[in-house]
Amino acid sequence: MTKRTTNIIHILVRLLLGGIFIYAGIIKIIDPVAFAGNIAAYQVLPYFGNYLAAAILPWLELLCGLLLVTGYRARGAAATVALLNIVFILLLASTIVRGLDIDCGCFRQGGPKTSAWTAIMRDLLLLALALFTMYQPERSSNRFR
Repeated sequence: MTKRTTNIIHILVRLLLGGIFIYAGIIKIIDPVAFAGNIAAYQVLPYFGNYLAAAILPWLELLCGLLLVTGYRARGAAATVALLNIVFILLLASTIVRGLDIDCGCFRQGGPKTSAWTAIMRDLLLLALALFTMYQPERSSNRFR
């Protein structure tokens, strides 16, 4: 693969990952109370912690998505996204172990539930994309080259 092809792939992966996290953040920002309810279903935080996480997490996802799309501090944003996905995977695995049948609350509020196993597989893919993006060398000039 040529260097140009590799660069194009890295840009496309970064844009895809950024777009996914922008979308996920906006969906949660629109209805923070419903998102707090989704967080509460995991049964890992105290009552106030659910609302605190629902207030902070969507904005963090949105910020990381915007940084990835613009290419500014993309490595740091990708590292944050990777860490978030590791936490999400562990939380989803804990619901399986504890026998909880909940919706992950990842991309929509209401509607059909996504199984924990499906969400884990999706998060593993997002983790791989984040790690791929994280290890792409940043350039100081033209971020879209």
